[in-house]
Amino acid sequence: MSARLDWTDPTLREWDCTVVWSDPADPEAGIVLDRSAFYPGGGGQPPDHGVLLWQGVQTRIVDTRKGADFHLIPAPGDPVPPVGTAVRGAIDDDRRSTLMRTHSGLHILCGTVFRDFGALVTGGNMQPGEARMDFNLPEVPPGFKQSLEDAVNAEIAADRKIVARILPREEALRIPTLVRTQDALPPLEEPEIRIIDIVGLDVQADGGTHVASTAQVGRVEVVKVESKGRQNRRVRIRLAG
Repeated sequence: MSARLDWTDPTLREWDCTVVWSDPADPEAGIVLDRSAFYPGGGGQPPDHGVLLWQGVQTRIVDTRKGADFHLIPAPGDPVPPVGTAVRGAIDDDRRSTLMRTHSGLHILCGTVFRDFGALVTGGNMQPGEARMDFNLPEVPPGFKQSLEDAVNAEIAADRKIVARILPREEALRIPTLVRTQDALPPLEEPEIRIIDIVGLDVQADGGTHVASTAQVGRVEVVKVESKGRQNRRVRIRLAG
């Protein structure tokens, strides 16, 4: 598989690599690199966009398809570098950085709701700068929307470290709060599990990219709290600064 540079250094935006698989006659089959910092998508976080630069040519990357490896999907009409081509990859920094802040903001929201209400996540989705998370939360107290926003921003202001670690599966599964999504388990075939630890607030299995501390998220606004059935509440947030 492609070496996951997005895991080793989520701040990396440019790097040199080599094409190990492509089919210029079938651009939609995608491009596989020997090492890639493109986040391929998953866990609610959309894939990165960016470019591959090679031999004076630019190929825009607009999506990723997962298979036995991660296949980068070029923009329609863009040229596809053949196998063996040395390329320079570059990530759309604004999109990635905003998604990192958004994803970390969701973890802060999740940790705060779990701490204060013991509620598990039943669904979620994000786009750059805005997101929603559903919770198994049958009842909420008066003033819930504003008090939740205040609590989340207090955790952001606390400037807690956010640390990514890969643990052996047995060790990771001993963490009681590892899985915060109702009825979900980490992939059974994986011998190791990647976790995101917001120190002192939240620890859970996660494969996405994150900022290094809660303060880097910036202020979060709770836009709306919606009822989605008798047991579920949907919380919509956006980055507000």
